[in-house]
Amino acid sequence: MRRDYYGERSLNGLRAVAEVKLHEGDEALDAKGLIEAARDVEIIVADRLTQGPGGIFPQLPKLRAFVRCAVDIRNIDVEAASAAGVLVTRASPGFVQSVAELALGFMVDLSRGVSRATAGYHAGRTPEVKMGRQLSGSRVGIVGYGSIGRYLAGIAKVLGMEILVSDPFVTISDAAVQHVLLDDLLARADYVVCLAIANAQTENLIGQAALARMSPHAFFINLSRGNLVDEAALAAALRENRIAGAAIDVGRALDQMPTMDLAKLPNVIATPHIGGLTPDAIEHQSSETVRQVEKIIKGEIPVGAVNADHWRRRP
Repeated sequence: MRRDYYGERSLNGLRAVAEVKLHEGDEALDAKGLIEAARDVEIIVADRLTQGPGGIFPQLPKLRAFVRCAVDIRNIDVEAASAAGVLVTRASPGFVQSVAELALGFMVDLSRGVSRATAGYHAGRTPEVKMGRQLSGSRVGIVGYGSIGRYLAGIAKVLGMEILVSDPFVTISDAAVQHVLLDDLLARADYVVCLAIANAQTENLIGQAALARMSPHAFFINLSRGNLVDEAALAAALRENRIAGAAIDVGRALDQMPTMDLAKLPNVIATPHIGGLTPDAIEHQSSETVRQVEKIIKGEIPVGAVNADHWRRRP
Protein backbone atom coordinates (compact mmCIF):
# COMPACT_ATOMS: atom_id res chain seq x y z
CA MET A 1 0.00 0.00 0.00
CA ARG A 2 2.81 2.43 0.83
CA ARG A 3 4.64 1.70 -2.41
CA ASP A 4 1.55 2.03 -4.62
CA TYR A 5 -0.36 4.73 -2.73
CA TYR A 6 2.35 6.90 -1.23
CA GLY A 7 5.70 6.51 -2.97
CA GLU A 8 9.32 7.23 -2.18
CA ARG A 9 9.31 10.90 -3.14
CA SER A 10 6.59 11.79 -0.62
CA LEU A 11 8.12 9.51 2.00
CA ASN A 12 11.43 11.33 1.59
CA GLY A 13 9.49 14.59 1.90
CA LEU A 14 8.17 13.49 5.28
CA ARG A 15 11.62 12.42 6.40
CA ALA A 16 12.94 15.86 5.58
CA VAL A 17 10.64 17.49 8.13
CA ALA A 18 10.17 14.84 10.83
CA GLU A 19 11.37 11.56 12.28
CA VAL A 20 9.27 8.91 10.51
CA LYS A 21 8.20 5.60 12.00
CA LEU A 22 6.83 3.10 9.46
CA HIS A 23 4.27 0.35 9.87
CA GLU A 24 5.98 -2.55 8.13
CA GLY A 25 3.17 -5.14 8.29
CA ASP A 26 1.08 -6.29 5.35
CA GLU A 27 -2.25 -5.62 7.05
CA ALA A 28 -3.71 -2.35 8.27
CA LEU A 29 -3.40 -1.76 12.01
CA ASP A 30 -6.50 -2.23 14.13
CA ALA A 31 -7.24 0.06 17.08
CA LYS A 32 -5.06 -1.89 19.51
CA GLY A 33 -2.19 -2.11 17.05
CA LEU A 34 -2.45 1.57 16.19
CA ILE A 35 -2.33 2.61 19.85
CA GLU A 36 0.75 0.48 20.39
CA ALA A 37 2.52 1.68 17.24
CA ALA A 38 1.71 5.36 17.78
CA ARG A 39 2.25 5.62 21.53
CA ASP A 40 5.07 8.17 21.11
CA VAL A 41 3.86 9.62 17.82
CA GLU A 42 2.65 13.20 17.32
CA ILE A 43 1.19 12.84 13.81
CA ILE A 44 -0.34 9.77 12.19
CA VAL A 45 -0.35 9.67 8.38
CA ALA A 46 -2.87 6.97 7.50
CA ASP A 47 -3.80 5.17 4.33
CA ARG A 48 -7.46 4.66 3.46
CA LEU A 49 -7.61 1.22 5.14
CA THR A 50 -6.34 2.39 8.53
CA GLN A 51 -9.30 3.38 10.66
CA GLY A 52 -9.35 6.12 13.27
CA PRO A 53 -11.83 4.81 15.86
CA GLY A 54 -12.83 7.06 18.71
CA GLY A 55 -11.17 4.95 21.38
CA ILE A 56 -7.64 5.62 20.18
CA PHE A 57 -7.53 9.38 20.78
CA PRO A 58 -7.75 9.43 24.61
CA GLN A 59 -5.09 6.72 24.72
CA LEU A 60 -2.62 8.64 22.56
CA PRO A 61 -2.01 11.81 24.62
CA LYS A 62 0.94 12.89 22.45
CA LEU A 63 -1.02 12.71 19.23
CA ARG A 64 -1.60 16.11 17.63
CA ALA A 65 -3.07 15.19 14.24
CA PHE A 66 -4.52 12.32 12.22
CA VAL A 67 -3.66 12.94 8.56
CA ARG A 68 -5.54 10.89 5.97
CA CYS A 69 -3.90 10.22 2.61
CA ALA A 70 -7.34 9.94 0.99
CA VAL A 71 -10.50 11.97 0.47
CA ASP A 72 -12.83 9.57 2.30
CA ILE A 73 -12.70 9.99 6.10
CA ARG A 74 -15.83 8.04 7.01
CA ASN A 75 -13.79 5.51 9.01
CA ILE A 76 -12.31 8.24 11.22
CA ASP A 77 -14.29 9.28 14.28
CA VAL A 78 -13.88 13.03 13.77
CA GLU A 79 -16.16 13.84 16.70
CA ALA A 80 -14.00 11.82 19.09
CA ALA A 81 -10.83 13.35 17.65
CA SER A 82 -12.31 16.81 18.15
CA ALA A 83 -13.25 16.02 21.74
CA ALA A 84 -9.63 15.04 22.37
CA GLY A 85 -8.32 18.15 20.61
CA VAL A 86 -6.75 16.18 17.74
CA LEU A 87 -6.73 17.70 14.25
CA VAL A 88 -8.06 15.55 11.38
CA THR A 89 -7.10 16.31 7.78
CA ARG A 90 -7.99 14.80 4.43
CA ALA A 91 -6.40 14.95 0.99
CA SER A 92 -8.08 16.64 -1.95
CA PRO A 93 -9.09 14.57 -4.99
CA GLY A 94 -6.12 14.30 -7.33
CA PHE A 95 -7.66 11.44 -9.26
CA VAL A 96 -10.25 13.33 -11.32
CA GLN A 97 -8.66 12.69 -14.71
CA SER A 98 -7.62 9.15 -13.79
CA VAL A 99 -11.13 8.05 -12.75
CA ALA A 100 -12.82 9.81 -15.67
CA GLU A 101 -10.47 8.10 -18.12
CA LEU A 102 -11.31 4.71 -16.59
CA ALA A 103 -15.01 5.51 -17.03
CA LEU A 104 -14.34 6.17 -20.70
CA GLY A 105 -12.44 2.88 -20.98
CA PHE A 106 -15.33 1.06 -19.33
CA MET A 107 -17.81 2.53 -21.81
CA VAL A 108 -15.68 1.45 -24.78
CA ASP A 109 -15.14 -2.03 -23.33
CA LEU A 110 -18.81 -2.58 -22.52
CA SER A 111 -19.83 -1.36 -25.97
CA ARG A 112 -17.32 -3.31 -28.02
CA GLY A 113 -16.74 -6.46 -25.95
CA VAL A 114 -12.99 -5.95 -25.62
CA SER A 115 -12.60 -7.92 -22.37
CA ARG A 116 -14.99 -10.64 -23.55
CA ALA A 117 -13.13 -11.17 -26.83
CA THR A 118 -9.74 -11.07 -25.12
CA ALA A 119 -10.83 -13.66 -22.55
CA GLY A 120 -11.98 -15.91 -25.39
CA TYR A 121 -8.68 -15.69 -27.21
CA HIS A 122 -6.75 -16.25 -23.98
CA ALA A 123 -8.79 -19.39 -23.42
CA GLY A 124 -7.85 -20.65 -26.88
CA ARG A 125 -11.23 -20.21 -28.53
CA THR A 126 -12.55 -17.91 -31.22
CA PRO A 127 -14.84 -15.33 -29.61
CA GLU A 128 -18.38 -14.78 -30.79
CA VAL A 129 -18.63 -11.81 -33.11
CA LYS A 130 -21.20 -9.34 -31.79
CA MET A 131 -22.41 -5.98 -33.02
CA GLY A 132 -21.02 -3.11 -30.94
CA ARG A 133 -22.16 0.41 -30.23
CA GLN A 134 -20.24 3.62 -30.82
CA LEU A 135 -20.10 6.28 -28.14
CA SER A 136 -20.74 9.09 -30.60
CA GLY A 137 -24.48 9.63 -30.71
CA SER A 138 -25.06 7.59 -27.56
CA ARG A 139 -26.43 9.03 -24.34
CA VAL A 140 -24.43 9.05 -21.09
CA GLY A 141 -26.14 9.67 -17.77
CA ILE A 142 -23.85 11.00 -15.03
CA VAL A 143 -25.15 10.58 -11.47
CA GLY A 144 -23.31 13.16 -9.36
CA TYR A 145 -21.82 16.25 -10.98
CA GLY A 146 -18.70 16.87 -8.94
CA SER A 147 -15.17 17.26 -10.27
CA ILE A 148 -15.08 13.85 -11.94
CA GLY A 149 -18.57 14.19 -13.38
CA ARG A 150 -17.76 17.56 -14.91
CA TYR A 151 -14.51 16.29 -16.39
CA LEU A 152 -16.23 13.21 -17.83
CA ALA A 153 -18.96 15.41 -19.32
CA GLY A 154 -16.27 17.38 -21.12
CA ILE A 155 -14.85 14.19 -22.63
CA ALA A 156 -18.33 12.99 -23.61
CA LYS A 157 -19.05 16.31 -25.29
CA VAL A 158 -15.92 16.02 -27.46
CA LEU A 159 -16.95 12.48 -28.43
CA GLY A 160 -20.35 13.68 -29.61
CA MET A 161 -22.37 12.05 -26.85
CA GLU A 162 -25.64 13.38 -25.45
CA ILE A 163 -25.11 14.21 -21.78
CA LEU A 164 -27.65 13.83 -18.98
CA VAL A 165 -26.79 14.78 -15.40
CA SER A 166 -28.68 14.12 -12.17
CA ASP A 167 -27.49 16.04 -9.13
CA PRO A 168 -29.90 18.04 -6.92
CA PHE A 169 -27.09 20.08 -5.38
CA VAL A 170 -25.64 21.77 -8.46
CA THR A 171 -26.64 24.39 -11.01
CA ILE A 172 -25.55 23.65 -14.58
CA SER A 173 -25.10 26.43 -17.11
CA ASP A 174 -23.62 24.33 -19.93
CA ALA A 175 -26.20 24.16 -22.72
CA ALA A 176 -24.76 20.82 -23.85
CA VAL A 177 -25.65 19.20 -20.53
CA GLN A 178 -29.25 18.31 -19.67
CA HIS A 179 -29.97 18.55 -15.94
CA VAL A 180 -32.67 15.96 -15.22
CA LEU A 181 -34.22 13.98 -12.37
CA LEU A 182 -32.63 10.63 -11.58
CA ASP A 183 -35.67 8.65 -12.79
CA ASP A 184 -35.50 10.42 -16.15
CA LEU A 185 -31.77 9.80 -16.47
CA LEU A 186 -32.14 6.10 -15.69
CA ALA A 187 -34.88 5.67 -18.27
CA ARG A 188 -33.05 7.49 -21.08
CA ALA A 189 -29.31 6.80 -20.66
CA ASP A 190 -27.37 4.20 -22.65
CA TYR A 191 -24.64 4.40 -19.98
CA VAL A 192 -25.40 5.21 -16.34
CA VAL A 193 -22.18 6.34 -14.63
CA CYS A 194 -22.43 6.52 -10.84
CA LEU A 195 -20.19 9.25 -9.41
CA ALA A 196 -22.31 10.47 -6.49
CA ILE A 197 -20.88 11.03 -3.02
CA ALA A 198 -21.30 8.14 -0.62
CA ASN A 199 -23.27 9.13 2.50
CA ALA A 200 -26.37 8.09 4.41
CA GLN A 201 -28.64 9.70 1.81
CA THR A 202 -27.09 7.84 -1.13
CA GLU A 203 -26.87 4.41 0.51
CA ASN A 204 -28.32 1.89 -1.99
CA LEU A 205 -29.21 4.74 -4.34
CA ILE A 206 -29.07 2.25 -7.20
CA GLY A 207 -31.40 -0.53 -6.10
CA GLN A 208 -34.14 -2.67 -7.56
CA ALA A 209 -36.44 0.24 -8.43
CA ALA A 210 -33.66 2.27 -10.05
CA LEU A 211 -32.40 -0.67 -12.09
CA ALA A 212 -35.94 -1.44 -13.25
CA ARG A 213 -36.08 1.99 -14.88
CA MET A 214 -33.02 1.31 -17.03
CA SER A 215 -33.34 0.08 -20.61
CA PRO A 216 -32.39 -3.55 -21.42
CA HIS A 217 -29.62 -2.27 -23.71
CA ALA A 218 -28.16 0.09 -21.07
CA PHE A 219 -24.94 -0.38 -19.12
CA PHE A 220 -24.30 0.54 -15.47
CA ILE A 221 -20.89 1.83 -14.34
CA ASN A 222 -19.87 2.46 -10.73
CA LEU A 223 -16.72 4.43 -9.95
CA SER A 224 -17.87 6.02 -6.68
CA ARG A 225 -18.37 3.67 -3.73
CA GLY A 226 -19.94 0.25 -3.30
CA ASN A 227 -22.34 1.68 -0.71
CA LEU A 228 -24.37 3.37 -3.43
CA VAL A 229 -25.43 0.08 -4.99
CA ASP A 230 -27.71 -2.71 -3.80
CA GLU A 231 -25.46 -5.48 -5.07
CA ALA A 232 -28.10 -8.21 -4.80
CA ALA A 233 -30.46 -6.15 -6.96
CA LEU A 234 -27.69 -5.42 -9.47
CA ALA A 235 -26.69 -9.09 -9.65
CA ALA A 236 -30.32 -10.11 -10.26
CA ALA A 237 -30.71 -7.51 -13.03
CA LEU A 238 -27.54 -8.76 -14.70
CA ARG A 239 -28.37 -12.47 -14.40
CA GLU A 240 -31.84 -11.88 -15.82
CA ASN A 241 -30.45 -9.63 -18.60
CA ARG A 242 -32.69 -6.75 -17.54
CA ILE A 243 -29.70 -4.51 -18.27
CA ALA A 244 -26.97 -5.23 -20.81
CA GLY A 245 -24.02 -5.26 -18.43
CA ALA A 246 -22.01 -3.44 -15.80
CA ALA A 247 -18.50 -2.20 -15.10
CA ILE A 248 -17.41 -1.73 -11.50
CA ASP A 249 -14.22 -0.47 -9.91
CA VAL A 250 -15.70 -0.43 -6.41
CA GLY A 251 -17.88 -2.63 -4.24
CA ARG A 252 -18.50 -3.85 -0.73
CA ALA A 253 -15.45 -6.09 -0.35
CA LEU A 254 -12.34 -5.08 1.61
CA ASP A 255 -10.92 -1.70 0.58
CA GLN A 256 -14.09 -0.94 -1.39
CA MET A 257 -13.20 -3.56 -3.99
CA PRO A 258 -15.88 -5.35 -6.05
CA THR A 259 -17.28 -8.46 -4.43
CA MET A 260 -16.41 -11.73 -6.15
CA ASP A 261 -20.04 -12.85 -6.55
CA LEU A 262 -20.78 -9.78 -8.65
CA ALA A 263 -17.43 -9.45 -10.41
CA LYS A 264 -17.45 -13.00 -11.76
CA LEU A 265 -20.72 -12.59 -13.70
CA PRO A 266 -20.11 -12.89 -17.46
CA ASN A 267 -21.66 -9.51 -18.30
CA VAL A 268 -19.57 -7.64 -15.72
CA ILE A 269 -16.19 -5.94 -16.11
CA ALA A 270 -14.48 -5.46 -12.75
CA THR A 271 -11.27 -3.81 -11.62
CA PRO A 272 -9.89 -3.87 -8.03
CA HIS A 273 -10.46 -0.22 -6.99
CA ILE A 274 -7.73 1.14 -9.23
CA GLY A 275 -9.59 4.18 -10.58
CA GLY A 276 -7.15 6.56 -8.91
CA LEU A 277 -4.09 4.33 -9.13
CA THR A 278 -1.86 6.34 -11.45
CA PRO A 279 1.40 8.05 -10.45
CA ASP A 280 -0.04 11.52 -11.05
CA ALA A 281 -3.12 10.87 -8.91
CA ILE A 282 -1.26 9.17 -6.07
CA GLU A 283 1.50 11.76 -5.84
CA HIS A 284 -1.07 14.55 -5.70
CA GLN A 285 -2.51 13.15 -2.48
CA SER A 286 0.67 11.89 -0.85
CA SER A 287 2.55 15.14 -1.47
CA GLU A 288 -0.40 17.01 0.00
CA THR A 289 0.02 15.10 3.27
CA VAL A 290 3.66 16.22 3.36
CA ARG A 291 2.56 19.85 3.10
CA GLN A 292 -0.05 19.24 5.80
CA VAL A 293 2.54 17.74 8.16
CA GLU A 294 4.86 20.71 7.55
CA LYS A 295 2.06 23.09 8.56
CA ILE A 296 1.04 21.04 11.59
CA ILE A 297 4.62 20.98 12.91
CA LYS A 298 4.60 24.78 12.76
CA GLY A 299 1.27 24.91 14.59
CA GLU A 300 -0.50 26.21 11.49
CA ILE A 301 -3.83 24.97 10.14
CA PRO A 302 -3.24 23.16 6.83
CA VAL A 303 -5.48 23.03 3.78
CA GLY A 304 -7.66 19.94 4.20
CA ALA A 305 -8.30 20.33 7.94
CA VAL A 306 -11.83 19.21 8.82
CA ASN A 307 -12.04 20.16 12.51
CA ALA A 308 -9.68 23.10 12.88
CA ASP A 309 -11.93 24.80 15.47
CA HIS A 310 -11.35 21.87 17.85
CA TRP A 311 -7.58 21.59 17.46
CA ARG A 312 -6.18 22.11 20.96
CA ARG A 313 -3.10 19.89 20.79
CA ARG A 314 -1.12 22.36 18.71
CA PRO A 315 2.67 22.36 18.89
